[in-house]
Amino acid sequence: MNTIFALASGVGRAGVSVIRVSGGDATRALTSFGCVVPAERYATVQKLLLPDGTVLDEAVTLFFKGPRSFTGEDTVELQCHGSLAVVRKVLAHLSEQDGFRLAEAGEFTRRALEHDRLDLTQVEGLSDLIEAETEAQRVQAQRVLSGAIGQKVEQWRTKLIRAAALIEATLDFADEEVPVDVSPEVTELLSSLVRDLEAEEGGVHHAEAVRRGFRIAILGEPNVGKSTLLNALAGREAAITSSIAGTTRDIIEVRLEIGGIPVTLLDTAGLRDSDDEIEAVGVARAMRAAAEADLRVFLSLDGSAPGEMCQVGDIIALAKQDEAGVYKNGVSGKTGAGLEWLEAQIFEVLEPRVSQVGIATLERHRIAIVSALTHLRAAQDLLGSSVGADDLVAEELRSAQRALEVLTGRIDVENLLSEIFSTFCLGK
Repeated sequence: MNTIFALASGVGRAGVSVIRVSGGDATRALTSFGCVVPAERYATVQKLLLPDGTVLDEAVTLFFKGPRSFTGEDTVELQCHGSLAVVRKVLAHLSEQDGFRLAEAGEFTRRALEHDRLDLTQVEGLSDLIEAETEAQRVQAQRVLSGAIGQKVEQWRTKLIRAAALIEATLDFADEEVPVDVSPEVTELLSSLVRDLEAEEGGVHHAEAVRRGFRIAILGEPNVGKSTLLNALAGREAAITSSIAGTTRDIIEVRLEIGGIPVTLLDTAGLRDSDDEIEAVGVARAMRAAAEADLRVFLSLDGSAPGEMCQVGDIIALAKQDEAGVYKNGVSGKTGAGLEWLEAQIFEVLEPRVSQVGIATLERHRIAIVSALTHLRAAQDLLGSSVGADDLVAEELRSAQRALEVLTGRIDVENLLSEIFSTFCLGK
């Protein structure tokens, strides 16, 4: 296996740049620069010398002995000055070493997976942590990266193995009298597993919303101040505003955070019947955005909202309170009145959803959980209704265990890896 290297810090001019090297010959990255290999995990300042003896740079050098490294392999880090010229020269020098090559996107993390330093869910957590922009996203990603899913799956597997062992024991006594009735314990084990998995499945939808941002549609009749409110919440002129009704025709999206929760605000066309073909398309898109949104904010002059569109948790706000002069349950995009109230209302609705997030955070996780649930429920049905179906129950339990192994990447995930690692930078 080649020794790989890449810039692990950000591209561009910086005070310090970090170059990571991993593989069986990683220490040769140091000796090729005339450096000694420092004591493991001990930072040492050394001069990087080119083959002709000239000094390229002075760098902090670190050595991590495998398997006690991120990748599980011998790893070296060079922390040099962040000059573009210095970094370019260091990378060029490393590329000239036999058996060295530039890492592919995510290859360091892939090697960590291959050497069992991370499981697949932790890799996904690391990817989410790198992309995290809000506190809710950071907390969720860190929980996954810490191995919470793998730990929970191991607990589930322990219960499954116990249930399977009990069932297999009955098969061993197929021609004899079974000394103990195992069905009560197996039934309780399966019921406990089903409860846990159902709870996790229910939290994935909210976890996905945290990852992408909760979508909040701002709705109302034409010219009630939807675009002005969007601009006020965004703190910039994201949408065109006008006193002419029907100015907004298409959906305008703005990403921001409210109380650490990521949200995407959707400014929509005014809701009304229209003979204008283009405006009618905009209204249809607004209706679709309302149906697909995680939360709807209805703006109106009288505090009403279309009953057929309003769902539990939706917010109704009085519009244009700069003109009415009344700010209770009302907002003004022009003066900013009521914005704190509105943000507090949004947070009050979304925060419980964030807290409902479990350890499973991706649609891939949900699919694996649903598969395991399907087999567990089948096993429950067989236990409750069939005599002599222990061999079928055992097979369902084995299938449930395989589904959980897919969740953590033990089996059947090769087709996922290229897609996952393509989102990583070269140095990760």
